[in-house]
Amino acid sequence: MHVKKYWLKCLHRLQKGPGYTYKELLVWYCDNTNTHGPKRIIREGPKKKAVWFALTLLFTSLVCWQWGVFVRTYLSWEVSVSLSMGFKTMDFPAVTICNASPFQYSKVRHLLKDLDELMEAVLQRILAPELSRVNATETLNFAVWNHTPLVFINEQNPQHPVVLDLFEDSYGGSTNSSLAPERSCSAPRCKIAMRLCSRNGTTCSFRTFSSATQAVTEWYTLQATNIFAQVPNKELVAMGYPAERMILACLFGAEPCNYRNFTPIFHPDYGNCYIFNWGVKEKALPSANPGAEFGLKLILDMGQKDYVPFLTSTAGVRLMLHEQRSFPFIRDEGIYAMSGTETSIGVLVDKLERKGEPYSQCTVNGSDVPVRNLYRNYSDYITTYSIQACIRSCFQDHVVRHCHCGHYLYPLPPGEKYCNSQEFPDWAYCYSALRMSLAQRETCIDVCKESCNDTQYKMTISMADWPSESSEDWIFHVLSEERDQSTNITLSRQGIVKLNIYFQEFNYRTIEESAANNIVWLLSNLGGQFGFWMGGSVLCLIEFGEIVIDFVWITIIRLVALAKSLRQRRARARYAGPPPTVAELVEAHANLGFQPDPLRRPSCASRPRPPEQAPPIPGTPPPNYDSLRLQPLDVIESDSEGDAV
Repeated sequence: MHVKKYWLKCLHRLQKGPGYTYKELLVWYCDNTNTHGPKRIIREGPKKKAVWFALTLLFTSLVCWQWGVFVRTYLSWEVSVSLSMGFKTMDFPAVTICNASPFQYSKVRHLLKDLDELMEAVLQRILAPELSRVNATETLNFAVWNHTPLVFINEQNPQHPVVLDLFEDSYGGSTNSSLAPERSCSAPRCKIAMRLCSRNGTTCSFRTFSSATQAVTEWYTLQATNIFAQVPNKELVAMGYPAERMILACLFGAEPCNYRNFTPIFHPDYGNCYIFNWGVKEKALPSANPGAEFGLKLILDMGQKDYVPFLTSTAGVRLMLHEQRSFPFIRDEGIYAMSGTETSIGVLVDKLERKGEPYSQCTVNGSDVPVRNLYRNYSDYITTYSIQACIRSCFQDHVVRHCHCGHYLYPLPPGEKYCNSQEFPDWAYCYSALRMSLAQRETCIDVCKESCNDTQYKMTISMADWPSESSEDWIFHVLSEERDQSTNITLSRQGIVKLNIYFQEFNYRTIEESAANNIVWLLSNLGGQFGFWMGGSVLCLIEFGEIVIDFVWITIIRLVALAKSLRQRRARARYAGPPPTVAELVEAHANLGFQPDPLRRPSCASRPRPPEQAPPIPGTPPPNYDSLRLQPLDVIESDSEGDAV
């Protein structure tokens, strides 16, 4: 009841407002608004009224257009980049070092025996094709070769290129018969390619190379990956370079250190890697002062004589500087330090702070990224999120989904197996297709997000020969005695690397993103344009909002009145004739001689003509009831208040 009473009171009070029609309300607004244009429209003559109406309409359009531009600019979420300098004591970065060769050849020779023999035969076929046809190849194990062979592609006739297996004339046909000219080919005259097939050889693709060196290296790496994927992880770790043989000397600032201060992890590309100051189990070490005397000094032995000959063609150490608890993607972000040199690395720090939603698609910890981070629990160590980890995890998910196995170079999802030719004979074809797929790369890039906070280490690198010729003898004697307890020299310049890593200065740069257009910028520009073109303010907008509300209320009143009239029409439709009026009902109550017509009246055709009667005796006139007059509630309330006074 109270809600209904309040509602009726609001409607009646609205009727007492500026007017009862839209036209009167609009005239009232133009006469009372503080905006400059509308007043002149109703106060000037016909000609000036038309001019002021056109000007007001033009400037209103300009204001709306400018407002649209500013709102669209604000909703574009642009950012501005600010660069600031700071000076403070910083944590020393995590340093990851790996050997260029993932395994010691003396420990993996038995696994690569058949593959190495095939590789030697391939090189002989490429370098001396005529001589290789005479040599017998019955001792070679072609089981590996048949899955992914190397072929020659003779494109002398581009319309009909001829594909020839390197060993087709040796094991696929007669060794005594001479080949047709179009069936024989050599590397200088033909392209060398890798044939990848699936579905028992019914579907094949060819991956061509511009150089035979690239072709045989990629082929050998692919075959070695197939072999190592079947070896347990513990055995792979045992085949790599141990820390006590690789790290000969360590010094951090003035404090000595050794291989026990490094955290070991296994990297499929580089075997055993060791991380200094990773911070996953211990607190990160700060750097006392900038300069070479307060950094990390290492002497490493790469053991180059025990490199896998066909798997690794680069000698040296691979190293990377990164944040604590972040996984080192050393293959993509690392650098090489050459053996036989002293490499000095001066470090400068850049801190990146990106704005989050809606300004950029960055993430704080990767929890809002729809990709399972396979590097988070890498080797039982908890690592932080990075976009590299997301992209590689996404690619491994695609490999598992399409090839039904995981690639050896990426962490394996739970419950899956690594790809190998014995269990998954089509994996090489499937992996190559995904690797070359542009749609797959775009999918992973779209779903992965950058980290909102990132630290980058800028390096200044310098190198010099180490040790010098005059000090080479005694340095190698001392290092050999310390590691091997031998009076003979067991080290050589080809395997020794010295590293100096230090902060050049404690100045660091912070590159921070901030909103280019904030809400203050938007409001000031909207108000400036409104005031410049129409002389308005926020109060003018409130006035405009008031007239909009009045328009809405008047519309509601008209709709209510329309609904009420429709109900009355439906009520009258229930009577055959017009219903009795109030006066007739009152007269019938006061005068017993008065009899109203019955509700159901017969038609004129069937009703008999009444006989002539004398006029009825006049009865008592109906009283004049003021209560029957409809008045607004507020008027009634005011009258009652006056009577009370």
